Amino acid sequence: MRTIELGVTITDAAVDEKQTTIFCTPVARDARCPDCGHDGRYRDTVVRPLTDLPVAGYPLVLRVAIPRYRCLTPQCGRSVFNQDLGKLAAPRSSTTRRCARYVLRRLMIDRTTISAIAAELGVSWHTVSTIAMRAVADLIAAAGPDRLDGVRVIGVDEHRWAPRRRGTAGFVTLIIDLTPVQDNTGPARLLDLVEGRSAAALASWLDKQPSAFRAQVEVIAMDGFGGYKTAATAQLPEATAVMDPFHVVALAGLKLDLCRQRIQQLTCGHRGRTGDPLYGARRTLRTRWPLLTAGQQTRLETVFAEDDHLGVMVTWSVYQRIIAAYAHPDRRRGKAMMTAIIDSLRRGVPAVLTELAQLGRTLWRRRHDILAFFDHHASNGPTEAINGRLEALRRNALGFRNLTHYRLRSLLHSGALHSLVNAL
Repeated sequence: MRTIELGVTITDAAVDEKQTTIFCTPVARDARCPDCGHDGRYRDTVVRPLTDLPVAGYPLVLRVAIPRYRCLTPQCGRSVFNQDLGKLAAPRSSTTRRCARYVLRRLMIDRTTISAIAAELGVSWHTVSTIAMRAVADLIAAAGPDRLDGVRVIGVDEHRWAPRRRGTAGFVTLIIDLTPVQDNTGPARLLDLVEGRSAAALASWLDKQPSAFRAQVEVIAMDGFGGYKTAATAQLPEATAVMDPFHVVALAGLKLDLCRQRIQQLTCGHRGRTGDPLYGARRTLRTRWPLLTAGQQTRLETVFAEDDHLGVMVTWSVYQRIIAAYAHPDRRRGKAMMTAIIDSLRRGVPAVLTELAQLGRTLWRRRHDILAFFDHHASNGPTEAINGRLEALRRNALGFRNLTHYRLRSLLHSGALHSLVNAL
């Protein structure tokens, strides 16, 4: 049980069906008053129960016999005091210090729920939750501004933390440190999350950070949401905004689907049904051309042979060209290909191809952010990965109602706080 490292020695033990109880006393007596520092006179002994790490699958309670002393200094405001337990437990705590580290490791590394940890320790859900939240807050406070040192590339994304809340009330903005991924030194980490998904949400968070942090940020990766672009331009004027390739390709794929659905209605007079050529090729159209089998390529060629499907073929060709530009091994060549695509959509798109015209306007408006990817190669993929991990956290906990609680649990889950746990 390693109680000697806690400064106590075992005097007795008892076991029942629910828990193991260990009776112990401090190894050394310390009669110093915590206020004046002078030695006091022994008064009596009190027993303090402390929840410790479970043993052999059973909860463990340490019943520590703590000496109490009377301060003999007239000027001291404290008359009676307990001996300080030091490494064993914090003042007025119901658990040992190493129990707090155990709770954090179970939540952080093992991805265990608070209910399961409460059952292991034999305490209530609220006790474990309070321990975890207080410990995480202490970790973040202890790290201070140093936690933001070296952050040069950040990613921004929205995240729905409360699906049952309507409108923007259930959304938060995630700020992710992508520098380790960019430097190939480790995984991305969550820096913070703020309520809302708007320019004001991101701008307010950036405004609260030290000026040294804002000055060192070089690249900010984001999706196509214009609010984040506005906040980044205002708060990080020297940083380069990069629109993530996934969202560019997803936008082009959405326009392809809309074009296919419109022409489906024009040619058949109804939504897609089994046997309709366009409906049967809907998944094949969204697949990259080199990945298609010979049969799938033949199916597409048959669909494109119809004159009525010309608009789908043109939109599909743009979609495939965008994918090819991002996939090109030479970044300079890929950037040139993407520039040519944006220019061609800007110069002339037939009026009947409304979806392609909308895509061209969006790509032109965000062209600098799109082309910046080829220079910096900063992807928001790790941000989406952390977004997914937080969704798994929410499902594992059966949902959250308190945003402050959710923020601390998210930082513990994806904030790379492992190195700070031992400091507790």
